[in-house]
Amino acid sequence: MEKQIKMSYMAASSLLLLLFFSGSPIQILGLGVGINYGQIANNLPSPSRVAYLLKSLNISRVKLYDADLNVLLAFSHTNVDFIIGLGNEYLLNMTDPIKARNWLQQRVQPHLPQTRITCITMGNEVFKTYDHQLWSNLLPAMQTVYNALVDLGLDKQVTVTSAHSLDILSISFPPSAGSFRQDLGEYLHGILNFHAEVKSPFLINAYPYFAYKDNPNEVPLDYVLFQSNQGTVDPITNLKYDNMLYAQVDAVYSAIKAMGHTDIEVRISETGWPSRGDDDEAGATPENAGLYNGNLLKRIEEKQSTPAKPNVPVDIYVFALFNENLKPGPASEGNYGLYYPNGTPVYNIGVQGYLPGMVYTSPSTKIALSVVSNVLFLVIAYLIFA
Repeated sequence: MEKQIKMSYMAASSLLLLLFFSGSPIQILGLGVGINYGQIANNLPSPSRVAYLLKSLNISRVKLYDADLNVLLAFSHTNVDFIIGLGNEYLLNMTDPIKARNWLQQRVQPHLPQTRITCITMGNEVFKTYDHQLWSNLLPAMQTVYNALVDLGLDKQVTVTSAHSLDILSISFPPSAGSFRQDLGEYLHGILNFHAEVKSPFLINAYPYFAYKDNPNEVPLDYVLFQSNQGTVDPITNLKYDNMLYAQVDAVYSAIKAMGHTDIEVRISETGWPSRGDDDEAGATPENAGLYNGNLLKRIEEKQSTPAKPNVPVDIYVFALFNENLKPGPASEGNYGLYYPNGTPVYNIGVQGYLPGMVYTSPSTKIALSVVSNVLFLVIAYLIFA
């Protein structure tokens, strides 16, 4: 027992020394950035430990791909705003008013207000599936869930939207000529009318990485990584773009305007860069991922806007919190995380957080370890909130 206690004190002391003498003890993010919390993995930390990690980073906006009960309970009373999701497989059911109401009463309402659920995404990248039945169900599902929120008196605190890939665009450059694919016109017209009516945002998953990966000899790496570069000029508006992400956002704004709307905000529900990929996935390295996300966070901190929307700071959710070892597809798919599942940063972007470790003890050592843990918690809390 004495040996276990001594080791516990040594571990705690080592962490305290790290916090006090590592140049910058715990750097607070606090940038208004959102984070995607994907869970397609079998080695992730518990939601309660993740809640502590995000608190140490001062991240208060999280996007889920479902309505995970354990996550929502773990973040109770944490003042974190949640976007929760309904997968594509649920869209048909959500066109039924009774099923939509039941789902809200079972999966959303019990968590309010102690867990701050602010948005529900209906499906994810539905138009990438080429499943015309899904395409047809998307808007009715959005409308039905929204109407159920109204009936339950929740529509003022929870909004409804969907997230789209940039495949919905037929033209993305120059940004001022942005337009949607013709085959999606009839579907997107109704969706945009819905957004305008209920005042919900239009979400896009925007990845300049894909453009670089597909054409590494033609797309300048500095342009997609927010590094210093010559930029590009829109020949129609003469607006200059020093990065691809902002050009993509403005292209979506132009496509929306071409369909008659100027009152809908575009937000980025996913963007990121993989730290590892297959041999044919150009640019997927820790260095590039660190540059992309590090530079992106600086721009978020500065509340930057796009050239075409100078008064609307870009709203961004970074993808993703953790690497996910069970994601299908190429190697890059599971390597977008800022952190490994053990809480170690995948690369250095100037922010550090704390993921509490799992401590296994015998009953005889719990009191001593509890004292150490409490002291450590107080020190970390002081560093975070002082």
